[in-house]
Amino acid sequence: MGTITFLLVLSFLVFFHELGHFLAARYFGVKVNVFSIGFGKQIYSKVWRGTRWQIALIPLGGYVQMKGQDDTKPGLYEDGTDSYNNKKPWQRIIILFAGPFANFVLAAILYFVIALAGANSLSPTVGTVQENSPALKAGIKPGDQIIRINNTEIKTWEQIGETIISTEGALNFYIKRDGQFISKVINPHVSDAQNMFRENIKKRMIGISPAPKVVTIYHDPVSAISFAWDKTIESSKMIFLGVQKLIQGIIPSSEIGGVITIGKVISDASESSIIALLAITALISVNLGVLNLLPIPALDGGHIMFNLYEIIARRKPSDRVFMYLTIAGWVILGSLMLLGIYNDINRLFLG
Repeated sequence: MGTITFLLVLSFLVFFHELGHFLAARYFGVKVNVFSIGFGKQIYSKVWRGTRWQIALIPLGGYVQMKGQDDTKPGLYEDGTDSYNNKKPWQRIIILFAGPFANFVLAAILYFVIALAGANSLSPTVGTVQENSPALKAGIKPGDQIIRINNTEIKTWEQIGETIISTEGALNFYIKRDGQFISKVINPHVSDAQNMFRENIKKRMIGISPAPKVVTIYHDPVSAISFAWDKTIESSKMIFLGVQKLIQGIIPSSEIGGVITIGKVISDASESSIIALLAITALISVNLGVLNLLPIPALDGGHIMFNLYEIIARRKPSDRVFMYLTIAGWVILGSLMLLGIYNDINRLFLG
């Protein structure tokens, strides 16, 4: 069942990505010859409105084949106003960007649905209090529920850290303990910590950790829009930073996951709850959007760079350069895929 869920989710994400390219291409009058979910031998196809819609054997991606555009034939030129190669560079950039953009839109839609259905977060309930910490000195105890900090209403544990970091000086904590409301003044101290990339940083802390308790937050349609926007932006920044840290060597290459890891994550989420599945689908959708914008020639981002070059230099890169860079791009992608699979197999055997 987990494998079926993985394939359905991946196909859905690929379909949405390629639909972005397709709609933008059709908007500018470009003929789309093939809309494919998967690669290789076709399993099913149907011609509708001049486009062959097909499902192919290898379900790990997809593509739209436009008239006048073929990575294997950089010198391809097809006459007609409905040809991709006859469109202006800025129009081609929009067509290329539309795929990743569709992934961001899909993620926002999924986060919006999650917000309406009920978003799960850690409860703002204290689990442990560190020795000699500002929280302990102020009298904070395990089981205390933090209701408000200064004038900020607290609903999730995440908001506690955000509020402590974003304010200065002493803070007024309003807590609920045994049915009673108590006020405590806490002066955070700057301490050593690690961020999500395991980098050593300094940040304001009060010395508490959360209790293993989950709270469900339900949003109205207006606040759900804000939630969806914030989560999409937050996820995008996290993945962009992750790629940057990987290039810098801060994140080891052993952390790269392949299709096996993605499949396991989706399978585990589907077994947990529909909300968990929607959340991981949204995160993977953002991931696809960000990674496809990387300036690697075989990806949308690489083709966007080619078109930006054409706008600046007022000429296209030579067919030879285009071909060499595209081959290099495929080598990079192939190497990353093999590394991901290698890491997946290592995790399976080494736990």
